[in-house]
Amino acid sequence: MSDPTPLPDLPVTFRPGRTRVILLTAGLAIFVVITAIALLLEQLGPGERLSFIVTGALLFGVLALLARVRVVAEDAGVTVVNIASRRRLEWAQILRVNLRPGDPWVFLDLSDGTSLPALGIQPGVDKQQAIAHARTLRALAEVRSAHHPERPQG
Repeated sequence: MSDPTPLPDLPVTFRPGRTRVILLTAGLAIFVVITAIALLLEQLGPGERLSFIVTGALLFGVLALLARVRVVAEDAGVTVVNIASRRRLEWAQILRVNLRPGDPWVFLDLSDGTSLPALGIQPGVDKQQAIAHARTLRALAEVRSAHHPERPQG
C-alpha cells in the first residue's frame, strides 16, 4: 500500500496549469493575429475592421472560459468552477472523488445520487499532476466529510 496523501493547508485551488497557459496563450495569439490582419488589410472599411477585432475578442473569450475551470477546497467545502457554471458543495455532500483511466476529468459522486464533473482536475496535458490533485482532493473529502461510504478495498 502507498503512503497516505499529505493534506495541504486550506484553501487550495486545483486547476490544469499547463492547459490554462496553452489556452490563454492561444487566445491571445489568435486575437493579436486577427487584429493585425484587420489593421493591415487596406481594402477593409471601419465596420469590417471592427468585426474582425470583435471576432478575435470573442474567440479569446471562449478560450478564457475554457481556461477558468478550477476546484477550490476550503474549510467549509468545495467550489467547482466549470466552463459556464459554479457550484458550491459542503464536504458532506461529496461521497467519492473519481478519476478513472480514460476519464477526461474528475467526477464527484454526490450524496443526492448525482455525479458532478470537476473540470479543474483533468489529465489531458499533465496526467501526473491531475492524478496527484485527484488523490489530494479525495483525501481531503475523506477526512472532512461527515459521511464515509464504504470504499472498495485494493
